Amino acid sequence: MSIRCTVESAFFIAWSFLERGGELGPPDTSANIILDAIEAQLKRGERRPLMLANKAIDAHRNLNRQSRTHEASLG
Repeated sequence: MSIRCTVESAFFIAWSFLERGGELGPPDTSANIILDAIEAQLKRGERRPLMLANKAIDAHRNLNRQSRTHEASLG
């Protein structure tokens, strides 16, 4: 599988999962978070689409959690 196909597959898996769970958020922001996480894993040598997607989902959730915590602390 080419890198392009791997990225597309991983992105689709992560996006669909987050969308179904109501966790997606703003499309541009979510897309950037997912793609950045996939790119970081590719640089480390990961090529399995499901693993790339899982790490992207975790990254998206972590950033959203941090954002909510920050907003709550601001009152």
